[in-house]
Amino acid sequence: MQGFTRVIEVDEVPDPGKTLVEVEGEMIALFHVGDAWYALDDVCTHDGGPLADGELRDHKISCPRHGAKFDIRTGAALTMPAVRPTRSHETAVQDGGVWVRLRAAPLDQGPGALGQPTSIPSQTAPAVAAAAQEAVTTSRSPSPAPTGPLCEETAREILKEVKDPELFVNIVDLGLIYGVTITPAEDDAAKHHVAIDMTMTSPACPAGPQLIADTKRALGQRPDVAAVEVRIVMDPPWTPDRMTEAARDQLGIF
Repeated sequence: MQGFTRVIEVDEVPDPGKTLVEVEGEMIALFHVGDAWYALDDVCTHDGGPLADGELRDHKISCPRHGAKFDIRTGAALTMPAVRPTRSHETAVQDGGVWVRLRAAPLDQGPGALGQPTSIPSQTAPAVAAAAQEAVTTSRSPSPAPTGPLCEETAREILKEVKDPELFVNIVDLGLIYGVTITPAEDDAAKHHVAIDMTMTSPACPAGPQLIADTKRALGQRPDVAAVEVRIVMDPPWTPDRMTEAARDQLGIF
């Protein structure tokens, strides 16, 4: 068993089941499905989410942050927003234990349906992401700006103009808007102060500053808005369950 490391006893993980192990100083997500064992880097290639914390269904694991799915057999990225595979590793069962040998690089797998090779193997990850963004942009006609008195419903419609720069889905359908509070402006009764309670998909979301700025810009363009306050709320934490069906369809999450 040259190069293999014994990581766990066979009877410690149910079938189906998953756990997190350490191999040569690296954290590895270990899966037990149908009497077979599979090992992946515990890293979603979209934003570093912990795959071992995700939902396992058949041979697919979902990132708990944005819902990207990976094939546990190969590490292939199956759905957006992930466009690059995560590294898979060799496994073996011997003497009642599960053994893992690390691979130096991911298998040559890309985004695509389970069990099918990607149809765009020559494209780089940025090119795939750009193509996805273009598809989202061109598939929907721009909606006219909401008119009428300012209310929560109108504010939410306006905020659909603001899209996550990584996922290309608007922040309302993503479920990032927890609350909208509209009050009269202190120095002008004809205008309003708008307070937005917003969350992020993860506490260290790199798109946070841009989303806050875009939210203020989108609402601040209305002549009846005096000021926009964005309050970041992390409790309760965001989960993919907060997304609308439209967002799930757009990201290929079923």
